[in-house]
Amino acid sequence: MTTANKITILRILLIPFFVVEIIYYARTGNPACWLAGMLSFAIAAILDGVDGYVARRYHQWSELGTILDPIADKLLLVSAIIVLSFNHTPRLATIPLWLTGTIIGRDLLICLGVIVVRFVVGKVTVRPRLTGKIATVLQMTLVLWILLNWSEGHGLWLQTISLGAGLFTGASGLLYVWDFVKQLGTHPASSAVKK
Repeated sequence: MTTANKITILRILLIPFFVVEIIYYARTGNPACWLAGMLSFAIAAILDGVDGYVARRYHQWSELGTILDPIADKLLLVSAIIVLSFNHTPRLATIPLWLTGTIIGRDLLICLGVIVVRFVVGKVTVRPRLTGKIATVLQMTLVLWILLNWSEGHGLWLQTISLGAGLFTGASGLLYVWDFVKQLGTHPASSAVKK
């Protein structure tokens, strides 16, 4: 268990705390809950860079780390998106359900694709693409926009960010599917067999 992996586990442990505090804030309006939720979200996001730096600087790369790190990233973002998809008015704006469905659907599709390709081919190559990175940035921007209550009086910005996040999320999902289909297509198991 490397230091980098311990930091990643700490990030994962901060996620339930963030979710609970934001739900308490939405129900009670207690600013201390909002502050605690924001701090836990910020610390988890900052530690994402810290664990990567520690792993590179001190040569602490591990197979466990390559699995845990993206899981921690995805859990934080998806947890925030799901929590903010519920109606928390008047305290917080709401992420449209179509966007939540698009994000979760894409992630489930990628997981399914990885499982199928791994089962058939034996090895999966997942190439990060620019569309996926832009989608993540827009999703994170949307979450922060709502958590910081910037949406009041800026509904058009919120809709624009939501639309951009949805388009890039959908496009990145289709590109992942295209990659998986290509990997399956080049494997002998996909070739027709004469009977």
